[in-house]
Amino acid sequence: MAIQNRDSFLSNLAANLGRPQKREAVIRPEYSVQPQREVFKDYSTEQLIEVLKEHCKVIHTDFVRTDKSDLQAALVKVLEGYEATSIIASNDKRNQEYGLDKTYEELSKEMDIHLWDPRLGKENQVIAERTDVGISFSDITLAESGTVALMTNKDNGRSISLMPKCYIAIIPKETIVPRMTQAASKIHKDNENGTIPPSSICFVTGPSNSADIEMNLIVGVHGPVKVTYIVVN
Repeated sequence: MAIQNRDSFLSNLAANLGRPQKREAVIRPEYSVQPQREVFKDYSTEQLIEVLKEHCKVIHTDFVRTDKSDLQAALVKVLEGYEATSIIASNDKRNQEYGLDKTYEELSKEMDIHLWDPRLGKENQVIAERTDVGISFSDITLAESGTVALMTNKDNGRSISLMPKCYIAIIPKETIVPRMTQAASKIHKDNENGTIPPSSICFVTGPSNSADIEMNLIVGVHGPVKVTYIVVN
């Protein structure tokens, strides 16, 4: 998509600020001390998984670990625990890689299954709002905070993790990084290498909650009441 009238817009903006328009690039500073890169710096993936597992207790999120071959059984068990009768899931190419296409086909015999369909537009959101469980893959997983980063696109709407009663994040083991520092670096590097950025990146940390009123924590205020992370070897 082409940018229209950029120069005139920036010139008007600079004039209203009372200074000439800056045309040289901004040089990123190099800080002598970068403590944000030291947290869990030498941790192995297995150690980061343990950090994630422990933090799931803090953010009221269930943690499951399984192998790819056992993912279907693990997912079905979580769905049974949620007493789910309907699912909305991303139409992700990893569905085939992880065997979820067959899982959804099998589950469709006894419950409503909807894969996000860009042709339906807003109707996807209507379906998500009345669905029991949303399922999507984590693209980057932050061990320190128990956060999944979801790259939204035409086949993976953000409503999947926001509007259903419950949410399940499928976490490939290789997506786990120490913290936000590494996630931001990866997104920035991918952009520099020519990867087209998604329409939005959602950072989701467990079920929705609020402690705005007298600092009393209430879970499930404006989104999923229950969340499960399934880490897949």
